[in-house]
Amino acid sequence: MKFLALIPARYASTRFPAKPLAMLDNKPIVQHVYERVVKAFDDAYVVTDDMRIYDAVLAFGGRCLMTGVHHKSGTDRCCEALESLEAEHQHYDVVVNIQGDEPFISLSQLDAIKTCFNDEKAQIATLIKPFTPTDGIEALENPNSPKVVIDNQMNAMYFSRSVIPYLRGVARENWLEKHVFYKHIGLYAYRTEVLKQITQIPYGQLEAAESLEQLRWLQAGYVIKTAVTEEETIGIDTPEDLEKAKAYLKKNL
Repeated sequence: MKFLALIPARYASTRFPAKPLAMLDNKPIVQHVYERVVKAFDDAYVVTDDMRIYDAVLAFGGRCLMTGVHHKSGTDRCCEALESLEAEHQHYDVVVNIQGDEPFISLSQLDAIKTCFNDEKAQIATLIKPFTPTDGIEALENPNSPKVVIDNQMNAMYFSRSVIPYLRGVARENWLEKHVFYKHIGLYAYRTEVLKQITQIPYGQLEAAESLEQLRWLQAGYVIKTAVTEEETIGIDTPEDLEKAKAYLKKNL
């Protein structure tokens, strides 16, 4: 199979404007992401609607595609990018969507999501990470950290900002010791035809309730395969997150 990696990067972030171009160890955040991703895939592009990001990517030697400004999600932006490449007679089997604010995404995580497509039934893939007792109940109950339950074939059954499943008859403080709960890691991959299909699905009731776009795909009947990673990702959503990333990088050099 031929894999295409796309890195959506927006300039106009509400919580952190110009985030992809913020400097981390003398490189813009988006360059850290690109340099990791390009090692793992047949082709990789940053995908943006802003010329400042486009110019910055070309300046560090990366490849970049411009898309429209109207997209509501990175998934939609990836679909336009795919179609523009196909118009140039380039063919891919799977598109991997890597967020442009994940400068520490690992090769093992990228490899894990690729292996999901060894299952011919997999239409979409994503990563999950077990919560551990040391994470604490506060981390488990954090609504900004979506949870997922899976079936015996490692397919996602449901995603929620609430804790799922609910452990009846078990004291809340003991939940993490009595059950393996999974955190959703926001890395997606799609078979190319599936990507085109899911961007045409109307906004769903479950998606509206939880503000999780993957619920639109599940509600429409698509199979989302999961792979387990033991590595933590460090996304950068705010200037405070950037300071934490700088500290992490300094500690792990």
